[in-house]
Amino acid sequence: MVDVLSPEDRELRALLGAVHTVAVIGLSSNPARPSYQVARYLQEHGYRIVPVNPNETEVLGERAYASLADVPKDVGIAS
Repeated sequence: MVDVLSPEDRELRALLGAVHTVAVIGLSSNPARPSYQVARYLQEHGYRIVPVNPNETEVLGERAYASLADVPKDVGIAS
C-alpha cells in the first residue's frame, strides 16, 4: 500500500528544483540533530535555509525566526 502523504521522488525533485529558499521548521543548532544535518546538506547544495525555531537566534549562519509568521515576506519562502 502506498502512503498518499508521501510524495514520489519525481515530485520531490520537481519541488526542490523550483525553489531556492527552504524554511526548516524546528531547526536546531545542535549538529547531532537530524534537522541540522538536513539543513546543512541543503545549504551545501545551494539552497538558502531559513531556520524557524523559537529557541534559536541563528543556525548555520542564518537568522532564526520564532515562527513562520515572523519570517519577513522578502525572505522569499512560499506560503
